[in-house]
Amino acid sequence: MTLESKLIKSKLGLLKLAEQLGNVSHACKVMGYSRDSFYRLKELYDTGGEQALQEISRKKPIVKNRIDPRDEEAIVKYATEEPAHGQVRASNELRKRGVSISAAGVRIVWQRNDLETFKKRLSALEAKVAQDGIILTESQLAALEKKKEEQQAIGEIETEHPGYLGSQDTYYVGNIKGVGRIYQQTYIDTYSKVAMAKLYDRKNALTAADMLNDKVIPFYQECGIPLLRMLTDRGTEYNGKREAHEYELYLNIEGIEHSRIKARHLQSNGICERFHRTIQDEFYAIAFRKKLYQSLEEMQTDLDEWIDKYNSQRTHSGKYCFGKTPMETHLDSLPLAQSKMIDTLAVS
Repeated sequence: MTLESKLIKSKLGLLKLAEQLGNVSHACKVMGYSRDSFYRLKELYDTGGEQALQEISRKKPIVKNRIDPRDEEAIVKYATEEPAHGQVRASNELRKRGVSISAAGVRIVWQRNDLETFKKRLSALEAKVAQDGIILTESQLAALEKKKEEQQAIGEIETEHPGYLGSQDTYYVGNIKGVGRIYQQTYIDTYSKVAMAKLYDRKNALTAADMLNDKVIPFYQECGIPLLRMLTDRGTEYNGKREAHEYELYLNIEGIEHSRIKARHLQSNGICERFHRTIQDEFYAIAFRKKLYQSLEEMQTDLDEWIDKYNSQRTHSGKYCFGKTPMETHLDSLPLAQSKMIDTLAVS
C-alpha cells in the first residue's frame, strides 16, 4: 500500500466512523482531525469520491519558475569542477560564464541535486572520477586532499583496493539455551565489502586469530593477493604485547600491519557496525524464530549459507560497489590490487 493510499484510507475511516457514531466531534477526536477538516473532507468526498481525497501538496514545484535546464546543468557541473567553492563564489564565477543566478539560486539548485555541502560535492566528484575516469584539476586534487586529511583527523581510513584494508570486530550474538554464549568474529574487506563470519563460544585473542587463519587468509591466498592492513577496535582480543598475544603475534607472522581506531571514535569501524545490524535483522532475527539450534556447528552451517548469499546475491550500495554484489566488486577490482603488487615489486 502506497503512502497516498494510506492517507485516503485514513480519511475514509474518519467519514465512516462519524457516520457510525452519529457524532462528528467524537469521531474527529478519535481519528485526530479537526471538525473543519472533517467537513472539508466530506465535501470533497460528496463531490468527487475517493479520488478527491488525494493529498494535494502545497510544496508542488512551479515548473515555469524553474531556471533554464541548461543553466541548471552548468550549476551542477560547477559543483564538481570546484567543490571547495561556496554558493556566493559559485554565483560570481558562473556569471562570468554567462549564467546569471544569485547565490541563493545556486544553493537551491545544489539542494535539488544533493550537492549543498562541501562533503556532498566531494562525494559526487569521487563518484565521477571512479565512473568516468576524468583527469583532475589542481583545485579538485587540493579539495580531495583536504577531505583525506579531515578523515584521518577523526580516525577514518581510506582504502584503495581489495586486500588493502580489512576490518575485524566481535559481535555478541546472545546466550542460546542448549548452546550457551555465542560470539561472532566478523571480517569485512573495506573496499569490496566481502564479508566473513565465524561463531565461537568465547571472546579472546585466540578466536580472533583463528578467524583470520581459518577464513580470511585462505580467501586472499586463493585470489593471489595479500592482506596488507587490519583495522580493529582497542578491545583486549585485538591488542596486547606481541610476544604473548596470539592475535598480535599472528599479524606479525603474516606481515599484516595493525591499525586501531581512534579512542572514542567508534564510527571509524562503522563498516562492521552496519554489517552487524544487517545480519541481526536479516539472519539471526529470522533464524531464531524458525529453528531451535542444538550446537554451534549447526548454527555456523546456516550462517555460512547466508553469508554466501550476502556476498554473491545481495547488491551493495558501498562507495566502490556501485550497486554490484560484494563478490562482483571484488572480482572486478582484483586487477587493481594485482597492479599495485606489480608496482610494489618494481620499486623494491
